[in-house]
Amino acid sequence: MKRIVFALVLLALAAVAWRLLADDDDGDVYYTGFVEGEERVLRSEVGGRVLEVAFREGDAVPAGAIVARIDDADIAARVRSKRTEIEVLMRQIEQAGHEVTLREGTWKAELGARQAELAQARSEYELAVRSLQREEGLGRTGATTRQLLDEIRTREAAGRSAVDRAERMLARAQAEAAGVDAARARLDVLREQRRLAESQLAELEVTQAKYSIRAPEVPTVVQTQLLWPGELAQPGTPIASVLDPLDKYVQIYVSVSDLPLVPVGRRVWIELDSTPGRRVPGAVSFVADRANFTPEKIETRDDRIGQVYRVKIRILEDVARFVPGTEGNVHLGEGATAVAQPRPAAVQPAPAAVHPPEASPPAAAAPSDDLQAGAADSGERP
Repeated sequence: MKRIVFALVLLALAAVAWRLLADDDDGDVYYTGFVEGEERVLRSEVGGRVLEVAFREGDAVPAGAIVARIDDADIAARVRSKRTEIEVLMRQIEQAGHEVTLREGTWKAELGARQAELAQARSEYELAVRSLQREEGLGRTGATTRQLLDEIRTREAAGRSAVDRAERMLARAQAEAAGVDAARARLDVLREQRRLAESQLAELEVTQAKYSIRAPEVPTVVQTQLLWPGELAQPGTPIASVLDPLDKYVQIYVSVSDLPLVPVGRRVWIELDSTPGRRVPGAVSFVADRANFTPEKIETRDDRIGQVYRVKIRILEDVARFVPGTEGNVHLGEGATAVAQPRPAAVQPAPAAVHPPEASPPAAAAPSDDLQAGAADSGERP
């Protein structure tokens, strides 16, 4: 029995000490975490041999700078060929445009002339017909000569032939419109070919730009160089990893019971182990929506096998001083203990189990000989 009481006292003292370790002397709850940064891995989108890596590990990289170049001889040749093709098409389009203008102008002039000739031939023919009818009437009365009547009949026949000829010439001129339409269609085809070639050139230029691996649009620092000049890159091959020196955070793990302490946007204070007593303001920027098991490197006040939530604390001031990998504490400040898991007020040893003399604990319930002995002692008490 004495052994059981002693074990319960030790357990109570351990629980109290464990909770005290999670709080400051003034009741401020804190969590241990590590400084991390948003590392960005620059990867190749195309394959080829690396010609140059412009920045080494630790170098500052300006925003949008070219970090590495891959051999683009093949794509550059295709770009030049496509540009030459577009230039040829533009000259053909210019020539086809002149041809359409010339044909259309000539056709319109000829069509107008043929229409005028037909109108004149019809007018002359109608006059010859009226003259012939008049002379034939006079010939029946003997008021005209046979010779004059023959001349008028000849003019009437010639007029009819002239009308027929003018109609054929007008029809031929109208048929020339098909040639003008064909020239316009050819011009449209050339223009469409140019638009297609320009879109293909744009695609090639986009692909060519991928042979130059650029840094993000913010100043960064090279963390690790992963590829060197002369090596062969494949699509997806990492070239280098960079870190934004102003985009760092402290990552902590919070138990389920303390999750209400860290809503997104809450103001907290960060204290590095390297500078004890100096606290920098931070804010909760992310809380995981799923729990996970505590990583081995994190020491928390809860049981290690328990599930916790990953929380990111954005550093608000003096960010450059924080080095990724360093350890520190995140203090939640005043008022945190109001919503924390309540601390045990007083832990009293549990009363020993007393059994009637005629009853004894089942043998299967005793895990060891010591506990069986303790149960026997407790059974002897009145």
